[in-house]
Amino acid sequence: MNITILCSSLLVKAVNKFYLSLWFFWAIRVTVSSVVLGSLLATIITLFIYLTQGSVEINEKVIGALIKLFIFWFAIVWNLTLLLALFRSIKGLFNRCNGGYTLQLLSCPKESQSKVIENIGYGDLVKVWRKWFMLLIWLVGAEMVIALAFTLLFTSYNGLFEWFSIYVLYGFVLLGGYFSFMILASRCKQVRISKC
Repeated sequence: MNITILCSSLLVKAVNKFYLSLWFFWAIRVTVSSVVLGSLLATIITLFIYLTQGSVEINEKVIGALIKLFIFWFAIVWNLTLLLALFRSIKGLFNRCNGGYTLQLLSCPKESQSKVIENIGYGDLVKVWRKWFMLLIWLVGAEMVIALAFTLLFTSYNGLFEWFSIYVLYGFVLLGGYFSFMILASRCKQVRISKC
């Protein structure tokens, strides 16, 4: 009996380590790619606006205005680059050993013999990404409801839009991503967790 409890305890710790390692790799990848691409696009838009307005001589006021333009456009563009980063990041989750386990993508589960896809293309990920993205949306929505209830009960804020921003939403997406990986293998038949 004690051996069974010990083995199940070790298995739970190993699986938790797998999910934490998988989530950490995913969070770093999504953050870096979305912020870098968002910064690049915001810089291009800011430079385009600067050049179309006559390329005024650079001084402190112009630099301050350019920084404000960059920050404004970054918040808008980051929404788009975050979606792109979420799609691109899911490819890196598969066939990578994390904590002794790996997430594998299977060929069509309706066939009697599903095979592990070794070289995953973005076309292979569309169905999985749709299911995962909808799961992520539901988790983030649940987090927002809990956060709104907590805000109304325990803080002086009166509503959601007093504290909500793209940056808070990004924190919810990161948190929801962790829980989505735990649910993904049970919700999607094309995804399997196996030892590596």
